[in-house]
Amino acid sequence: MSQSARLRWNGQAATAAIRQAAARGALLGAEHVLQASRQRVPIAEGTLERSGAASVDEQQLVAAVSYDTPYARRVHEDLNARHSPGRSAKYLESVLPQESAMVQALIAAQVRRALRS
Repeated sequence: MSQSARLRWNGQAATAAIRQAAARGALLGAEHVLQASRQRVPIAEGTLERSGAASVDEQQLVAAVSYDTPYARRVHEDLNARHSPGRSAKYLESVLPQESAMVQALIAAQVRRALRS
């Protein structure tokens, strides 16, 4: 009994699906970092916390988390300011090393999902 198999490889479609999945995973990762950083953002009125946003450049496969107030950078960098318990300067920078494994896992899960389709 002989068996045969035929395989059709569409490399361009596979590459496009993987890139799209990686971009989706990067956005999920950025949103995860945003949520974690919101737990540390110093709060006076909540404006800084609400200004946070996650974005992804799908062409470059680069994700970003940003806070958009005129004072966001100053609050982030001022190590001498006093904040409520659990809130601190470096509210974004300090979260990145702690959440990097989760971000990688979110990206990998999206790529695996795309490869199964």
